[in-house]
Amino acid sequence: MAEKLGVMVCGHGSRNRKAVAEFANLARHLGRALPDYPVEHGYLEFANPVLRDGLDKLRQQGVTRVLAVPAMLFAAGHAKNDIPSVLNTYAAETGLHIDYGKELGIDRRMINAAGARLREALAAAGGDVPLNETMLVVVGRGSSDPDANSNAAKVMRMLWEGLGFGWGETMYSGVTFPLVEPGLRHAVRLGFRRIVVFPYFLFTGVLVNRIYQQTDLVAADHPEVEFIKAGYLNDHPDVVATFIERVQQTREGDTAMNCALCKYRAQVLGFEADVGRAQESHHHHVEGIGEGCTLCDGECTGACQKEAHEHEHSHGHHHDHDHHHHDHDQEHGHHHPPYPHADHPLGPKSLKG
Repeated sequence: MAEKLGVMVCGHGSRNRKAVAEFANLARHLGRALPDYPVEHGYLEFANPVLRDGLDKLRQQGVTRVLAVPAMLFAAGHAKNDIPSVLNTYAAETGLHIDYGKELGIDRRMINAAGARLREALAAAGGDVPLNETMLVVVGRGSSDPDANSNAAKVMRMLWEGLGFGWGETMYSGVTFPLVEPGLRHAVRLGFRRIVVFPYFLFTGVLVNRIYQQTDLVAADHPEVEFIKAGYLNDHPDVVATFIERVQQTREGDTAMNCALCKYRAQVLGFEADVGRAQESHHHHVEGIGEGCTLCDGECTGACQKEAHEHEHSHGHHHDHDHHHHDHDQEHGHHHPPYPHADHPLGPKSLKG
């Protein structure tokens, strides 16, 4: 029987309706760019369709081999554990051949897309502050995986050096350190006239909104510094082009991730206990629940943020995907290994105030 290929775009999911709409729009871009393949998408949690639904649709269209690509900027727990666990389980149950591709990662096109967003923000702000008197702050998602966190720092350096900013810093929206507000309070001490805060995220959501809110808090205390809030990546043409390349690489078998610094395969400094940890999804109990948050009108305003913060600290460490409000208890079997620096004064601990 002739092989029929299909593409599955694998996302995390969000209760934020605008974030889900942006993801679906990107999947449509891929569908138009790959007319020879059926293209479906799905989410780990909090949004429909879930991953299994997308795979079901591909099977119904006669697909015999799926090229599954993670819609993740860097390879951390979701790309390394959660998504592969769901795909492997589905393949074992149905016999469907699923090839899993690489994350977007450090890529020339992704750097170009980020540079374009920064240029847009600077052009919109106007003024006469030169770049050498402007600080760049790149904000990554933040993870318990040090390899993924270090990739955010590399993106920052590529942008800092490529565009010629006066200084550059990397901060994170959660899990690790430094978080945005304490990081910016340190950054203003360097004396730059202008600070550009760039969320290195694919889509909107409560985390992007929180980055902007925390920027506003620091800006209110430092009127002598101009703060510019750059837009996130979204469906920039270079982002779409990177996805297309990942699909092509998956078809050709070029799917090797960077295993040399993977904490699950090697004893990475400070994370030695994670070597050999079982590959399993922590999201099965929240697949598809909810039809989107109704506290906001499309764009996230952070109205749920207080509840989310209370939830995060109720189980001792900062684990906030977009709108993570369910209980992580033994009944659900949703357990994450503790992050070794959860009490760092510039990390999640700083949110408790």
